[in-house]
Amino acid sequence: MIVVTGGFGLIGSNIIKQLNANGYTDIIVVDNLENGKKVFNLNSCKIVDYLDKDNFLSQLTTSRFDNVTAVFHMGACSATTEWNGRYVMNNNYEYTKRLIDWSIDRNIRLICASSASVYGLGQKGFFVNENCENPINMYAYSKLLQDNYLRHLGLPRNISSVRFFNVFGPGEHHKGSMASVIYHFSRQVNANGVCQLFGDFDGYKAGEQKRDFIHVSDCVDVCLWLQKYSVGGIFNVGTSCANSFERVTDIMALWYGAKGLPFKREIIPFPAHLKGSYQSYTCADLSGLKQAGYPCQFMPIKDSIFQYLDFLDSTYTNAQ
Repeated sequence: MIVVTGGFGLIGSNIIKQLNANGYTDIIVVDNLENGKKVFNLNSCKIVDYLDKDNFLSQLTTSRFDNVTAVFHMGACSATTEWNGRYVMNNNYEYTKRLIDWSIDRNIRLICASSASVYGLGQKGFFVNENCENPINMYAYSKLLQDNYLRHLGLPRNISSVRFFNVFGPGEHHKGSMASVIYHFSRQVNANGVCQLFGDFDGYKAGEQKRDFIHVSDCVDVCLWLQKYSVGGIFNVGTSCANSFERVTDIMALWYGAKGLPFKREIIPFPAHLKGSYQSYTCADLSGLKQAGYPCQFMPIKDSIFQYLDFLDSTYTNAQ
């Protein structure tokens, strides 16, 4: 049996879809379904049970979970703009600590979602190294404490913490402002033919902020590989290639142009509420994954954006 927390979310739902594609259905999903539109992410998947996140921990020590072999812990408060520290720490850090301790006691394979946000502004690079870590929001801080807890325990061999970079792809329609820029650009263009690029900020010209964009299917491949080969540690999960927002819109313009659809860009002032807690540049160092034996072959940015736009174009409105 496999447990997937955050199973209706972007990465969790795609893990479940791939498990199903591999012929595996003995899955318990844990999540918070306050936002019921997340059900569209799993409405065609096969699972054996669902538990609300608030009920899951209280049942961990029961016989119900005696046959669990692996847990993909993708659930968290992922809003980088959330400043209620008590809420974030309870949902992210304390919750994850309980799962870590339980997994160690039972020698269960655990893959936890961490985040590239632990590197803050990235002045010292994006290496899995304490000298590079400087979180600038509560979400990032909670993820750094998660990783430091694993370090304190000596990095148990049955536990992997994956620092996802800028993930996009099918299954993020429910994320609101936390959805990828590719998703937001698509919604904007579909609405009025124009997408909005942030203006000059942090030494970057308009549209030149760069991110390490990675398709969710690549993230799933990494997670399932870590489960299969029981590789423990803290790993960056990105493509090791930073692309500007302008480059992203160039690729999107090709897709829209091929369909004869309008695509324009406009520059808007950089949002005041993001100043001080915004990463203008990310780029994953993948030496840890490579040393562990993962091939680190990821979908090219053009192919991944085209594939995602094809998906968005083909899905129902209520699932977007």
